[in-house]
This record gives sequence, C-alpha cells and structure tokens, in this order.
Amino acid sequence: MAEFKFMQGNEAVSDGAIAAGVRFFAGYPITPATEIAEYMSWRLPQVKGTFIQMEDELGSLSATLGASVGGVKTMTATSGPGMSLYGENLGQSIVGEIPCLIVNVQRTGPGTGSVTPSQQDMMQAKWGTHGDATGIALVPSSVQEAYDLAIKGVNLAERFRAPVMILMDTFIGHLKEKVQLRDPEELQLVERPRPKVPPDQYKCYQPDERGVPAMAEFGNAYRSKILGNMHDEGGHYSRSPEVFDALIRRLRDKILNCPAEYESLEEVRLEDAEIAIFAYGTTSRAAKATVRMAREKGIRVGLVRPITVWPFPQETISKLAERIKHFLVVEMNLGQMVLEVERAVCGKARVSFLGDVGGVTIPPGHILQRLQEVM
Repeated sequence: MAEFKFMQGNEAVSDGAIAAGVRFFAGYPITPATEIAEYMSWRLPQVKGTFIQMEDELGSLSATLGASVGGVKTMTATSGPGMSLYGENLGQSIVGEIPCLIVNVQRTGPGTGSVTPSQQDMMQAKWGTHGDATGIALVPSSVQEAYDLAIKGVNLAERFRAPVMILMDTFIGHLKEKVQLRDPEELQLVERPRPKVPPDQYKCYQPDERGVPAMAEFGNAYRSKILGNMHDEGGHYSRSPEVFDALIRRLRDKILNCPAEYESLEEVRLEDAEIAIFAYGTTSRAAKATVRMAREKGIRVGLVRPITVWPFPQETISKLAERIKHFLVVEMNLGQMVLEVERAVCGKARVSFLGDVGGVTIPPGHILQRLQEVM
C-alpha cells in the first residue's frame, strides 16, 4: 500500500535523496535551505547514514565530494550565496567526475539579498564554475516533484559520474503538500560504474563505451586518483593540448549524447495552441492557472514546462517553434532562460518576456495581462 505524507518541499527533497541511497550529507545553515540540513541531521542516523555540519559552504561541498570518492552516495544543500562559494568545488566535481546531488533553494540576490522567492540562479547553475563545464539541473514545481527529482538526480549523478543540481526556490522549499513515497521495490536505483578489469589493468579515467569511466573506491586493490587538473586516462597530469581537448569534450559529450536519460518536459494544451507560455518551477504553477483563464476567454494558449533546464531542451523547443509561433517566457528574474528560448527558436517564432524580481511569485492575472498585451 502506498504511503503518503504531508511534507515541506525541503523535507521531501531530503527523503527522496535518502530513498535513492544517499547516506552522507554535509552542509552549512542558510535560509531558505536550512530545513534540509535540519531534516537530514534527524533522518540520516535512522538509516545508518552520516550528517556533518561544516564550518562554511566551501567545506560543505569538499566533504560531500570526499565522501563520494569514498564510495557513498552524497548530497549537500544551500542557497544563492552558498552556491557562489560552491563554484570551485563544482568544477572539481565535474573534472574529477565525482557524483553528488546539490540542492539550491534559490533566494533573491545579488549579495546577501533576501530570503524571498526567486529564480535568479538559473544561469549560475550552468556557468557557476569556470571552464567549459557541463552538468545537469532539474527544477521541481511541486513538493511531490521535489521528492521524485531527488531520486532521479541521485541516479543521474551516479550514472554520469557528475554533479546534478536541483533548483528549487523559497516557495517550493517551504510549501507543504501531500507526497506519495515510493516503495523501495519500485525504485530502479543506479550505482556508479565499477571496474570490470583486474586491478593491474585499471585506468581511473578510461571511459567505457558511454564515455563514463569506472570508479573504484579508495582503500581497495584498485589504484585510484582524483584530479582537478587536466589529465589523461591513467590519471596522470598532462600539459598536452590533445589531452586537454579530448578530456573536456568527453566530459561534455558523455552527457549531451544521452538526452533521453535526463531530459524531461511537460506540455499542457499545446495541441492547438497559438501561443505557449514557457515557465518552470513555482512560476509554472501560476502559468497553468493562466492557461485555464485564457482558454475560458477563447485564447488558444498552452504551457511548456521544462523539468530539465540544463542541458537546455533546445531541440524540443526548436521543434515546437515549427507549429507554435509565439512564446511568452515567464520567470522570477530579469530574463535568464528567455535567452535560451530565443536561441532555440532561432527566429522561427516570436519570443516575449515577463519577469519579476520583487521577491514575490507572479500571479496568474499578471501573466494573463501580459499575454493579452503581446498577442
């Protein structure tokens, strides 16, 4: 029999991660993500896991990566200012191919800003670390989805040996809704690839046919190295341009070549739509109400809701633009994903924008008004 709980978003994302096998959490308190650390400090000991509060965000992600290297599924959580401090270790996770789940409960910025709802870290999730880095970012729009995407995020991190980010905001993080917990028997959990060759033949960064290297745990017969600089398949530091090029391209292609495994997008009433609202997370909840209101007025409008925002579903949006000639992008920022929509439609459709950075959710009536203005 299915089990239901009335949960906060921050609690749901934590329980989802635990269901997916996370047994280590390191973090530092920061509103509006603090409840995740509090909840994990209570729940992890119940499943023989480990919680540790670090001295700051720099130490938090460092400890998270260290535990992952030791063979444990790991998670950390923070908000905007903490994500800024995660930047260097995020790059370490990507180039060292260290799987982990990172939750960013977004708040208004820049600087200390405010703890009010925001979607201002969308570009930070893609470009928050230096270099040509490719990662995966998922955006829930409900407490149930926070739970489900935590499971998916952990699986993707292990599958690709890469960091996976969940981008919530204050509203979703603090919202309480009914959540259906998944039975352990129905969870198809993913484990990181393990070496299939004898220890003397193992190369710690030699990719398999999917571009992902096997990952040996520290302390056994396999000699393993984790590097943060440019390296060859054997884990040796290199200054070779050919090695640089091959490594950076592989880190990108191992993800981009498998979109079916991570890409997710919801379409609502698009079958006859003349205009589509593009919205995600909290904003998409208001957008769905707007679609109902507009349809009652005879306006043929639908909703495109990306659940995976990075890598951006460019091909899917491009194909939609062949039959939908106008997109209204609605975000709680000054226009971050709208740039990606414009690039994806490539002139095949008009793109309009509605943004707000006042620290409040955008109501359906405001979206409807903007919709009528741009039609």
